[in-house]
Amino acid sequence: MALSQIPVTVRGAELLKEELQRLRSVDRPNIIQAIAEARAQGDLSENAEYESAKERQSFIEGRIAELEAKLSNLQVIDPKTLNAEGRVVFGATVNIEDLDSGDNKTYQIVGEDEADIKNGKISVSSPIARGLIGKSAGDIAEVSAPGGVKEYEVLDVLYI
Repeated sequence: MALSQIPVTVRGAELLKEELQRLRSVDRPNIIQAIAEARAQGDLSENAEYESAKERQSFIEGRIAELEAKLSNLQVIDPKTLNAEGRVVFGATVNIEDLDSGDNKTYQIVGEDEADIKNGKISVSSPIARGLIGKSAGDIAEVSAPGGVKEYEVLDVLYI
């Protein structure tokens, strides 16, 4: 089964590669050492440190496999090279105004692994991003939210 391409920004791809490198070069050797130390304590049937270390090893190996699969299917998108003619697309940074509250917000539309609402990065699959995709400055985006439909005016679209 072929995996479809996973859209990610340049920074998102760098973060995934850094995490994989850390898991391989730091976390994996550390957990192997912890398992060896726990084994040296003798009876493994009642050794909590050994069980804990084995669980952690399983998690690390699973995450390494997951990252390797993702990295082999990444579609890296550099917002600076986009020519979307002012439309909101993956990687774009969007300034919007909530038409109910008048609040202004700025979001960058990023891949699933990069999403971080506190830092203004929203997943391309989030309701807000789906409502904004394809819009241009001056357009109104209707977003289905748990509290009902919210309307946002697109103030500016940046490719930075």
